[in-house]
Amino acid sequence: MRIRVRLFNLIAIIFLVTGTSTSYAKEKFKVCADPLNPPYSTKKQDGFENKIAELLAKELGQTVEYTWFPQRIGFVRNTLMASVKEDAVDSTDFKCDVVMGLPTGYDLTETTIPYYRSTYVLLIAKGRGWDDITLDAAQLTNVSPERQDRLKIAMFDQTPGTIWLQKSGLLEYGIPYQSMSGDDDNNTAMQIDKDLKAKKIDMVIIWGPMAGYIISQSPKNSYTVIPMKSSPGMQFDFPMSMGVRKSDKERKAVLDRLILKNAKEIKVIIAEYNIPLL
Repeated sequence: MRIRVRLFNLIAIIFLVTGTSTSYAKEKFKVCADPLNPPYSTKKQDGFENKIAELLAKELGQTVEYTWFPQRIGFVRNTLMASVKEDAVDSTDFKCDVVMGLPTGYDLTETTIPYYRSTYVLLIAKGRGWDDITLDAAQLTNVSPERQDRLKIAMFDQTPGTIWLQKSGLLEYGIPYQSMSGDDDNNTAMQIDKDLKAKKIDMVIIWGPMAGYIISQSPKNSYTVIPMKSSPGMQFDFPMSMGVRKSDKERKAVLDRLILKNAKEIKVIIAEYNIPLL
């Protein structure tokens, strides 16, 4: 009897998911994205989130349509939650339906199962006097005071890297950057890349995908990459999902199925961007 009940439930789930994907077949795959946010998304559609959106849309027999908006404070409100007609009340016609990259469990949306997990890394430019730091970021706490005085390490507001610097007694050597700069010409990864090349900074504790972008902009072996190690009370690795409106349970089910079905293809796309995966 239990086997029959479980089989019935499984068939019902499959019917729901496949039936939902059929109902979406005539729709466009409407993505909320930042037009200048490599390596995630760009208006040229050459970011890894762009490529994954194309993959999933193709599976559904759809074409991708973008709503572009800078991914800063108010992004979800102005894209995923925004009606096509601004003065509409209780509208079900939204500007876009999917945010391709959000932390799993993000509180403003419903999130899918994770489709990748990355970590913050310590990225060090080679040939700047720090080539002996190769195993663990904690090595920075053991160098002489004279060497610490020469530290030029970028740090961001409210990120695990800055918390780590504070706990390690290195905060005074950090060069502050804003996580959301408001710069129309550079996103965070682009600015860090430029400042590393200009030798304004020698290293940075940065989220894995952004580190991958910086690495891709320089000749091979230009950087040492050291994954940061999570510990109790200090997390550096995080799972990432796609986000939909909390009421959009059916679309979430479709995306969950597509993520599972295309896991290998998604991994291949992400690997092309030098992103450290766990």
